[in-house]
Amino acid sequence: MSPTQSTAAVVLAAGKGTRMHRPGPKVLTPLAGRPMIHYVMDTLAQLDPGRIVVVVGHQAPQVQQSLAPWPQVQFALQEQQRGTGHAVQVCRELLRDHAGAVLILTGDSPLVRAESLRQLLDRFHREQAACVLGTAIKDDPTGFGRIVRNQQGDFLAIVEEKDATEQQRCIREVNLSCYVFAPADLWESLDHVQPKNRQGEYYLTDCPGILRRWGRRVLACPVHQPLESISINTPEELQQAEAALAALQAEQSEA
Repeated sequence: MSPTQSTAAVVLAAGKGTRMHRPGPKVLTPLAGRPMIHYVMDTLAQLDPGRIVVVVGHQAPQVQQSLAPWPQVQFALQEQQRGTGHAVQVCRELLRDHAGAVLILTGDSPLVRAESLRQLLDRFHREQAACVLGTAIKDDPTGFGRIVRNQQGDFLAIVEEKDATEQQRCIREVNLSCYVFAPADLWESLDHVQPKNRQGEYYLTDCPGILRRWGRRVLACPVHQPLESISINTPEELQQAEAALAALQAEQSEA
């Protein structure tokens, strides 16, 4: 069995997308005429993971109907949106017997590349890590969680922008909410996540830091291109994604 076929992919797709100023689930927002989550599903199809679980919540039946072309998909329902950590927790029963890697990504990042995900999976298996997270180097890191490393360059933690010091805000390496976990390490670290933030939510971003403090092997890998960092939360970001997609398609047609 290949590394990808032993992988379970989890796609987080439960959000409302309030800032999009449109009805319906955020992941069904059209990007160049297609729901944005369809691009994520196309990317996953290139990897051919053994399992795909999509976490649904807001107007879940609409998302499930939209994903009918992918009949192998299983769905986990997040009835209350209590953060990304909670979203992954609702998959626990479905993945109870899964022993391979767990790849987690978001349904609102339509420009993520299969090649980047392959590199994360390869590094995870090669290094026998507890967690590998995908990062990007951005000229303007505003709005993203920063990757904090020690003097040796080892990963220490993800610090959300609102919690970052002035020095940390200058860090250009950012978290893209794309992870590969060993399942036992994922569930154990999730059990220790506390909602100690203003939203009272359970953040998946806490898990790598928890594992690192326990002495587990956690790697932050800057394998993503800047365009992959475009996650769509506002109409402005949608326009940015459409421009990037058009440029990418034009480049591919000329190749």
